[in-house]
Amino acid sequence: MTTTPDGAHAFLTALKAADPDPPPAASTAARTGGSNGGRTGGSTGGAPAPAWLWRLARVLYAALPPDSADGWAVRLAAAPYPPGLRAAHLWQETTVLPLLAAHIPPADRAALATLGTLHREAARGTPAAPDTWRAALEPALRHLFDAAYDRPGAYAEAHRNARAYAVAAGHDPAEADAYGHAYARLSTEAGARDTADAHAEAVGRALAHAYATDCAQRYADSWPDAHLRAVLRATAAPATAAPVPAAPVPGVPGEPRQTPVTALAGGLLTALGAAAGNAEKRI
Repeated sequence: MTTTPDGAHAFLTALKAADPDPPPAASTAARTGGSNGGRTGGSTGGAPAPAWLWRLARVLYAALPPDSADGWAVRLAAAPYPPGLRAAHLWQETTVLPLLAAHIPPADRAALATLGTLHREAARGTPAAPDTWRAALEPALRHLFDAAYDRPGAYAEAHRNARAYAVAAGHDPAEADAYGHAYARLSTEAGARDTADAHAEAVGRALAHAYATDCAQRYADSWPDAHLRAVLRATAAPATAAPVPAAPVPGVPGEPRQTPVTALAGGLLTALGAAAGNAEKRI
């Protein structure tokens, strides 16, 4: 697939402006496949990026290092956009879940492995039923949103407010500070648990229906950009000491070690290409 300069420029300009919608196709020369004419071309191949992909692209472009973001965007503009969610499943299975597994305790990784199996089967064309997806998604999402919770920020705010309350109630500074820390410890963990539970239930329900029906619009409506931001927050800390079976998007010897955002961005391009190849083989 070849991207015209005008098409790549429009794509990059829209990303820089954080436009809510992808730019319109710069060419009417659509590359289609299958009897239903499902479009698989990139932004200049007759169809704009699907809404779910554009939401992910905006987050990744903003998070990538400035010296590599534009080049990645141009490659994404030229990438194939296969129909359905095969690319999303491949990206989750091969990049997102292995990356998360490296940043959560080993005891919690079984939930990610179960979800990875469902993504692998869905990428092969056999998605599970909504209840099966939801049963696998919610435990994995709880681990994700718990890891992504801003504990330092929540603790600092809770401590500050509780300490001010204690001082206003007549306690001396030392007593007020101790009260503030005790309250912050309790409220931070309760907040993390409640937030993770609420997000896992809501997002899990939306994703389960999107995945079970292979519906790209339902996936876009599940706010995959917010999900991706949680992944970036959860993987911001150093990886856990215990290794995982496979590293996402392995680095090239002699080149700088990949960061979570560069792994996620590169993995998305790889998944789009692999999904397009699989789609063409099924035609």
